[in-house]
Amino acid sequence: MAATSRTLIARNQESFSFIYQENIDALENVEYFDPEVEVPCLDDVSLLYLPGGYPERHLEALVHADKTRAAIRQYAERGGRIIAECGGMMYLCEMIVTDEGEFPMCGVLPYTITARKSDRRLSLGYRRFTLDGKEYRGHEFHYTQFLGETPPSAALVYNAVGEQVPTPVIRYKNVLASYTHLYHIQ
Repeated sequence: MAATSRTLIARNQESFSFIYQENIDALENVEYFDPEVEVPCLDDVSLLYLPGGYPERHLEALVHADKTRAAIRQYAERGGRIIAECGGMMYLCEMIVTDEGEFPMCGVLPYTITARKSDRRLSLGYRRFTLDGKEYRGHEFHYTQFLGETPPSAALVYNAVGEQVPTPVIRYKNVLASYTHLYHIQ
């Protein structure tokens, strides 16, 4: 009998708290883990879903969970499928910088996110993009930004009235990451 693959979703009260129930309902064999305190077993995981939230409010706990960050990095490097939205994308980056210092994250994506007060800018609105012939829709709401230049995007991203916006869609191996919270994932 073949092993059943699992969908593993990061979830806790704040760092990874924003997830549409519709997304959960569309997935099969869903299990949860808390990246602040649990090291996930990723051996038979078909999708690792890192939803949005506020990782910048729990940086010390996320930094101390170094085995979790290493497991996620290794999963991504060996081609594991990851969808990371907003806070999940931030968690996959090299680090998050705040007024209190620099905090290493998973290091899957070679970018730094700034959550410093002086760098905060509201990014808000509906988003849509097409990737590999498939249309994705979602919304964006965050104050953090990429430090330095915005990464190149794997797709053009548009707002609700069809204007192009600078929100990047990052693709690395089997990782799809963006500030966009998707309405429906597959």
